Amino acid sequence: MNSKITDQLKEKYEAIDQDYETYLEGLLHSKPINYWDYIQTDALLNLQTQRTVFPDEMVFIMYHQINELLFKMILGEIDQVAKSNEVDTIMFTSKLMRISRYFDMLTSSFSIMKDGMDVDQYNKFRTTLTPASGFQSAQYRKIEFASTELINLIDKRFRDTIDRNSSYENAFEHLYWQAAGKDYKTGEKSYLLKVFEEKYKDEFIRFTKFYYGNNLWSKFKALPKEAREDKALIKAMRHYDYTVNIKWVMAHYNTANHYLNIGGKTAEATGGSEWVKYMHPKYQKRIFFPELWSEKEIQDWGTSI
Repeated sequence: MNSKITDQLKEKYEAIDQDYETYLEGLLHSKPINYWDYIQTDALLNLQTQRTVFPDEMVFIMYHQINELLFKMILGEIDQVAKSNEVDTIMFTSKLMRISRYFDMLTSSFSIMKDGMDVDQYNKFRTTLTPASGFQSAQYRKIEFASTELINLIDKRFRDTIDRNSSYENAFEHLYWQAAGKDYKTGEKSYLLKVFEEKYKDEFIRFTKFYYGNNLWSKFKALPKEAREDKALIKAMRHYDYTVNIKWVMAHYNTANHYLNIGGKTAEATGGSEWVKYMHPKYQKRIFFPELWSEKEIQDWGTSI
C-alpha cells in the first residue's frame, strides 16, 4: 500500500482516538459494494402501496415520491449556503442555479401528472386519499422557510399590518398557506390543517428559528455591497424566485385544474382547501426576494402566465 495513504489513514483514525489497523482488518471481511445495495433499489421499489385497484394510482404515488426526493436535494443545497461562513458570489450563484434546475425538472415533469393519468381513474381513486393533500408536504414548507424571511410568507391580507417582530407562533398563524384550511373569521381550522400542525408545527418553528438569519434572502443581504450588485448572482436570484413561485406553482395549478375543473365545475381538493386562491400566485404574491423586482413586476406577479 502507498505509504502516503497509510500515513493519512493512520492520522485520520488517531485524530478520533481509533486504531486504524482495526479498520484495515475490517476491510478483509467486507463485501464489495454493488449498485442495488448502494442505491437501496429493493427498498425503494417497495415503498409504493396502492389503496385502490386503479393502475394509474401508482403513477400518482411514484410521482409524488420523486418530488419529495427532489425537495430533499434542494434542501441539501440550501443547507450548504445557510451553514457556510464564507459565502461568495460564485458559490451562491452556483447553488441557486442547482436549485433552479431541480425546480425546472419539477416544473416540466408535471406533464407526467397532467397527461399521464386517466381522468376517470384519477377522480375515482382520489376519493380514497381524503383528507390527505400535497399541501401537507413538510419539505416544501421548509424550502419556503429556508428561502426567504417569514414576512414574505405571510398571507397577503395581513402582510402590511402584521408586526414584523411578531412571535414565531403568531407569524405561523398568519402564513399564506393557512388560508388553505382556516376560516379567519372564526379561527376554525380544517382537519387537514389540524393534523398537519400536530405533526410538524413544533419542528417548523425550530426550523424557522435557525433560518431567521440564515435563509437565502438574509444571506444575500448580508453580502458586501459589491457582491449584492453582482449581475450573475442577481440573475440567479430572480431566476430561482420566478421558477419556484410562478413557473412551478402554475404547472401545479394547471395540472390540478385539468383534473378538478370538469365541465366548468371546480371540484374540491382532497384536503378540502380552496385550491384556486391558495395556489395561484396572483392572489398571494409569494415572492422570496421582493427587493430584486420592480413595483410593476410585483403588481403583475403571476398574471401573465
